Amino acid sequence: MPRPPRLPLIDALRGFAVAQMIVYHFIYDLAYFDWLQLAMNRTQPWVGWRTAIVTQFLLLVGVSLVLRATRYAAEEGNAGRREFWLRWVQVAGAAALVSAGSWWLFGPRYIWFGILHFIAVGLIVGRAALPLGTWNIALGVVVIVVGKSFVDPFFNPTPLNIFGFASGKPRTEDYVPIFPWLGVVLIGIGVATLWRQRGFALWPAVARLNAAPPRLLLLLGSWALTVYLVHQPILMGSLWLVKALRSALG
Repeated sequence: MPRPPRLPLIDALRGFAVAQMIVYHFIYDLAYFDWLQLAMNRTQPWVGWRTAIVTQFLLLVGVSLVLRATRYAAEEGNAGRREFWLRWVQVAGAAALVSAGSWWLFGPRYIWFGILHFIAVGLIVGRAALPLGTWNIALGVVVIVVGKSFVDPFFNPTPLNIFGFASGKPRTEDYVPIFPWLGVVLIGIGVATLWRQRGFALWPAVARLNAAPPRLLLLLGSWALTVYLVHQPILMGSLWLVKALRSALG
């Protein structure tokens, strides 16, 4: 099994998704404070853009699972297992913080199964699916098709709606159900397995980007979880302050 090379490109791609997320949330916050009139949860291109951002994140979750598993397979001991569960605890803890903070801000529309909650589940399922190798691509397609086609009101109540089969979107500010999104993680695992079979080779243009990725994207991707947790409090706090100052100054 080839040992994966150091790939700053993966962090840069994750950073690109983080940068899009920050811009998306900034526009969302402008609408939240009534400076823009947008229905970002219901209309295009906003729904499509959010779908693209989530897809990028979750594909990289699958790819990173393969890269980490390959790296630690070449080492002795339980380093890989410890690293995985440490990361999982960080993600799950961050998801709990998001739930608490969004409950304070949004009340009944708080985030109880958003992207971090999903990733906590997806990491465990994805790790278990690693032995399936490239079959994960086919399995991922099936999961997406089932998730997009099967609907039953039985799954409307919480917590059953985390599976994604509900007949309507729950009242929450972020919702990333297991179906169809688990399919994206599985496809990421399958594609990364194909890449591993080719020795993690990079096309010349991609190799150049990997050798010198944009520093800002590299920083955002390397600290993606921290940026996710702090960017909205900073954005919303800053906009609230601006609005308060404008109101005070008349």
